[in-house]
Amino acid sequence: MGNYSANGRADIWNNPVGDNSREFYGFVGQELNQCRMVVPLYSLSIFRDQTLLSYRHSFHAGNFADVVKHVVLVEMLDHLTQKEKPFEYIDTHSGAGLYNLQSNDALRLQEHANGIGQLNVNDFPELERYFEVIQSLNPPNALGVYPGSPAIAQYFLRPQDRAWLFELHPQDYELLRKHMVNRKRIKVRCENGFEGLNALLPPSSRRGLVLVDPSYEIKSDYDRVIEHVVGGYKKFSSGIYAIWYPVVDRHKIDAMETKLLKSDIKNIQRFELGIAEDSAERGMTASGIIVINPPWTLFDKMSDLLPKLARQLTKGDELYFKCDVLSAE
Repeated sequence: MGNYSANGRADIWNNPVGDNSREFYGFVGQELNQCRMVVPLYSLSIFRDQTLLSYRHSFHAGNFADVVKHVVLVEMLDHLTQKEKPFEYIDTHSGAGLYNLQSNDALRLQEHANGIGQLNVNDFPELERYFEVIQSLNPPNALGVYPGSPAIAQYFLRPQDRAWLFELHPQDYELLRKHMVNRKRIKVRCENGFEGLNALLPPSSRRGLVLVDPSYEIKSDYDRVIEHVVGGYKKFSSGIYAIWYPVVDRHKIDAMETKLLKSDIKNIQRFELGIAEDSAERGMTASGIIVINPPWTLFDKMSDLLPKLARQLTKGDELYFKCDVLSAE
C-alpha cells in the first residue's frame, strides 16, 4: 500500500496497520484506563476488567460480520447527515479503527476474502455509500485497507458533529489515535466504553448514534450490553442505539433479546446474516445488529439487501438471514 495522510485518509506507515507479528506491551499492576505500556507481554493477550483477553480485530477485519455491521452503520450515519443539526457518535469498543488487509494478522485467517472480498459496487449498487468509504482509503481498483467503525464514522462527520471513541487495548488505542485525523471533534479515550457511555448521555446535541460491539470474550458482556443500553436509553430515549452480536451460542443471543424486550423499549429492529446454520461446534456461524430507533428507511433497504448478501456470501444452497421487528413503535 502507499501512504495516505490527507483528506481523512489513513497513514499506512512502515509497520502494517494492526499487525501483531511483533511483540507488544501490556499494563500489569496499573490502572486499566491508563493504557500505560510498562511490562512486556510475549502474548497476544491483555488484562481487561480483570480478565485475560486475546481478541484482536485485525485477524477478522472485513469478514462477513463486518460487512453487515458496517452496511447498517453507513445507513445510520448517512441518515443523520441529512439534517444540518449536529449529532454525536459514540463507539464503546472501537478497536484500531483501520486495518491493513495485507498484514500478517489479516493474511493468517484471510476472513476478508469471504467477506468484503466477495463484493463489488457493480453487483451491489445499493451499497454505493459503503463502497465510497472503502474506496476513499484505497488506491483505485485496489483493496488493501479496510475501515473499522471509527474510520467509517470519521468519513461522515461534519465540522459540527463530534465522536467519542473508547478502546482499552493499549496497542489498538495507540493505533486508533494515529488513525483519527481530526482530534478536535473526535475524542479517543483509553477507558471502559460502558462507563464512558453512561457519562456522555444525553449528548449536548440531543442527536446521536451509539454503537456497542464488544468481542463478548467476557461472558458477562452479553448481560452488560443490554444493561448499559437500557440505562442509556433511560437518559437519552431519542438516540439511535446499535448492538452488534456474534452468533456462537444462539441461546445467549436469545437471552439478550428477551432481556431487551422486557425493558419495554419500543421500535427495535434486527438484521442478521449467517454463513452456516447454528451449530454447537466452535466458531461464529452468523452475526447481527439490533437497532433501537432505526432510520425509517433502514428496514426496507435491509429486507431487500440481506437475501442478496446471503446468496453472495453463503457457502451452500441454504440462505441464513433475519430481518425482523423485535418491538414495534
